[in-house]
Amino acid sequence: MQRRGFLKGAAALGVLGAMPFPAIAKARGAEAIGPESVDDLPELSGELTVYLGRGEGGLYQDVIEAIRERNPDLDLAVRRASSASLANTLVQEHQVGGARADLFWSIDASSLGAVIDQGMTRPVPEALHRQVKPAFRYPHLAPVSGRVRTVAYNPERVDPADLPDAIMAFPDAGISVGWAPAYGAFQSFLTAMRILEGEPATKAWLKGIAPHATEYAGELGAVMAVARGEVDVAFANHYYTLRLKQGKPDAAVDLAFTANDAGSLLNTSGVVLLSEGDLPANFVRYLLTREVQSYLAREAFEIPMVPGVPTPDGLPGASELQPPELALTRLSDMRPTLELMREVGVL
Repeated sequence: MQRRGFLKGAAALGVLGAMPFPAIAKARGAEAIGPESVDDLPELSGELTVYLGRGEGGLYQDVIEAIRERNPDLDLAVRRASSASLANTLVQEHQVGGARADLFWSIDASSLGAVIDQGMTRPVPEALHRQVKPAFRYPHLAPVSGRVRTVAYNPERVDPADLPDAIMAFPDAGISVGWAPAYGAFQSFLTAMRILEGEPATKAWLKGIAPHATEYAGELGAVMAVARGEVDVAFANHYYTLRLKQGKPDAAVDLAFTANDAGSLLNTSGVVLLSEGDLPANFVRYLLTREVQSYLAREAFEIPMVPGVPTPDGLPGASELQPPELALTRLSDMRPTLELMREVGVL
């Protein structure tokens, strides 16, 4: 993956901004009609502090640097750490007098929900809502890019017709599994299962899967294990398989999807606004532009949150995915999930 491609040329984002995109009409009404271009946006000026959850191989930092280069009058301070750590920091700052950030950009909706639950965030302006696909509009969360849970499988070991189409059926499927229970994405997935199916069913699922599971440090490692033939399937976000296939097109791994359950959860990275004014909201507008959304789809294989930008190659269109109906901000309720995992002995 060419991380630095976004920053090549005389001015970051300027090169992309000069691409021959047609002018984008401004959205009216409830339906989103297409992304803006960076060329349509006002210049950013003034002081802005962003807390940025680490992730995606530094690609989010590349986006921030591109915005900084395009807006020389923007005094932009960035604090980077894990999303969970930054959420805890923001809550602590709030309790002693107020958050020190204007924006929090997280790789996972669960940490954003934890901040929203504290009553710290500002409403997302309607103009930003109109940029986003209707299914992902939340009062206090502006989604940036999506990731869907998948079953990565080895077609040399498993016939896709034999894979269950429901995540709850996997303990009885008689197949070996790679997983990363210490990974935040897995814990969000399990939180969704606990909300949708109930704690007893989730506990039974964990107990049923554990004897067939091999633990890996991260979900990329689990997907690579599938390709090596160490396990039949892996539970992972979609982009790990797509990234592996980009570098190794002949890798023995493909994607399968469950339907309308936690196994097909469509989570998002996103932003919450922590201070008033036009500057924080206009910064988010940059994240929702055609250029940034296309970059994240192309380089990070993430799912665009605005209409009119294609999904990554190798992934079904958003309309073909079947995620469960679940408000992503509910994923902030992580503590019972962690307690359950410790009780079962998988964490």
